Amino acid sequence: MLLPTTIVGSYPQPEWLIDRARLAGRFPPRVRARELWRVPPEFLREAQDDATLRHTTRKIKMSVPGPFTMAQQAQIEHYGGSRELAAMDYAVAVNEEIRDLFSAGADVVQIDEPYMQARPEEARAWGQKALNRALEGVGGVTAVHICFGYAAIIHSRPSGYSFLPELQNCTCNQVSVETAQSNLDCSVLSGLDGKTIMLGVIDLSSTEVESPAVVAARIRRALPFVNPKDIIVCTDCGMKYLPRELASGKMAAMVEGARIVRGELEQK
Repeated sequence: MLLPTTIVGSYPQPEWLIDRARLAGRFPPRVRARELWRVPPEFLREAQDDATLRHTTRKIKMSVPGPFTMAQQAQIEHYGGSRELAAMDYAVAVNEEIRDLFSAGADVVQIDEPYMQARPEEARAWGQKALNRALEGVGGVTAVHICFGYAAIIHSRPSGYSFLPELQNCTCNQVSVETAQSNLDCSVLSGLDGKTIMLGVIDLSSTEVESPAVVAARIRRALPFVNPKDIIVCTDCGMKYLPRELASGKMAAMVEGARIVRGELEQK
């Protein structure tokens, strides 16, 4: 991937970056020039790795960070300080990475854009333009994940998204959302007509493994608003903060809950 020249490290009087949890972190990446440089293609190597293919005969999905989120997490010293201009160059880089991943054999590529929920005004003003630039001309199944943040870090959840219906105008094929921890009002999903919905039904803030019945109930909440054929059942967000045994239990419950609802739909 080609990215705007970015320096990471400690410098005199570095800027404090306020993250989505309103916590200040020092030494964010500093974008200091427009000249693009090539990042070692870690995602690409993983997609091409024979070990990946030895472990599965199923479809391979890869994810990449989104241009809007990267621009929000960097200290923009070039572009006149404009995050929008920086994001548009990030989008060019992401677009190249996505094309490379599909060429390497990936079946689905997902762009992660959590900061679109955290900073909706800028997302509406220019974020979606950058996102669509990252997807421009891409031939393959693409997804966008938008979330409230890792449950281990962002503990409280609003009952609804501040930026979601706008993704109807995104050129992606799939939209990944959280519904479990937030108890999301799923009627908002009716505004994403034509998109496949990756429905998060596993609460990652809880150390309790959901029962299949609980998972099934969470799936049913979306059925009045989304065609069942357009739903992919998944977890709310990433499971990196959960112990492996707990994560495995939650995944097993998710599979069983989906099986329950699938059986109900087949009987209708």
